[in-house]
Amino acid sequence: MEKDTVTAIVMATMLEAKPFVLGMSLKQSQKKPFPLFQNDNILLIISGIGKANAAMATIYSCYKFNPACICNLGAAGATDFSHPLGEIFHINKIIEYDRPELTTGRPCIHKPDILNGFQTAKLSTSDMTVLDPDERKEISINADLIDMEGASVAQACRKFNTKCFIFKFVSDTPDHARDEDIVRNIRLHRTRFYEFFIRFVMPVL
Repeated sequence: MEKDTVTAIVMATMLEAKPFVLGMSLKQSQKKPFPLFQNDNILLIISGIGKANAAMATIYSCYKFNPACICNLGAAGATDFSHPLGEIFHINKIIEYDRPELTTGRPCIHKPDILNGFQTAKLSTSDMTVLDPDERKEISINADLIDMEGASVAQACRKFNTKCFIFKFVSDTPDHARDEDIVRNIRLHRTRFYEFFIRFVMPVL
């Protein structure tokens, strides 16, 4: 089946997506099974938090709309202090820290598609929020950032032979161990993240 010209965006929460919905003048077209916002060229789906939700939303997008590409966008935690709050990274490798391969015992690895010219980082995706500084330090051996959706989006896109681009902004560091800190930081940096996407990413998709 030939791919459509639509770009699909998968985001976990409306908290992260609000500047995209407003800035792109997206209109809500459905509420179930996932909230969906659209214009002529973009569809944005709110998956909910976690791997299963992200996988289902991605599969739904691929199956129903057959987009040219899917962009997974949103917040991520930094594993150490070398990735400051608000910094934006293009993900070039994803490690599933909590899902080892059956044959080797090593974490599953996923490779999303890459656009040239962006600051890159390695992402760890897990189903549990990682707030403990010691656990972040352990993950930092293999990954720069932590989220709860990226690996599932990349894996689902591969099933449909759909290009997958992932961009994340830093919403928390080892100094931010409270949910309210993360929410505040997302609100602080989400508009700049949207402006970055519109100015630099959309023209090269």
